[in-house]
Amino acid sequence: MSRRQAKGDYIETDSGNKVSRKAMLQGTHNIMLGGRAVIQPEVMIRGDLVRTTPSSSSGSSGAAPASTTAVALGRYCFLAKGALLRPPGRIYKGVFTYMPLRMGDHVFVGQGTVVQAATVGSHVHIGRDCTIGEFAIIKDCVRILDGSVVPPNMVIPSFSIVGGQPARLVGELPEGGSQDDFELRDLYKTVGNNPQPPAS
Repeated sequence: MSRRQAKGDYIETDSGNKVSRKAMLQGTHNIMLGGRAVIQPEVMIRGDLVRTTPSSSSGSSGAAPASTTAVALGRYCFLAKGALLRPPGRIYKGVFTYMPLRMGDHVFVGQGTVVQAATVGSHVHIGRDCTIGEFAIIKDCVRILDGSVVPPNMVIPSFSIVGGQPARLVGELPEGGSQDDFELRDLYKTVGNNPQPPAS
């Protein structure tokens, strides 16, 4: 059986997101992609883990799903092969529930990395094989080195470089901005069958 290359390994959405046909997006109606995101093969996004609210009807048992976004990505997010995005969960008003995972613009998530943060800011680079614990807050302009384990509830301030197991501050990024924005735009253009030529 021959594979039709015309279809390609990626599905491109109207807003320019490129999603691998081998990615696993569960609960897609609860996943928001901001545009020009790249989701590589074997990435899993758990949109099915949504916030629940205590049910107000008397005959119902427990909790009912609330209409909410489980995972939201900004523009130019790049999720490398095998990354997992999973909303963090906790007991809220007596019921276990998941809270949304929100990610800013220009975020790179490395291969095999697990993210369960509450918030990942913009211009963040997370290395490969990292674990980002539940309810961690990563501010803007942060670099997390390969193999780092960010503990649950850790807050990483802007312009930080963190690494280690557990992760700790190991350096600072210059405040003049970073080249990552351009790198992620260029990386975006290389994905899929028809990369667009650079604008002149």
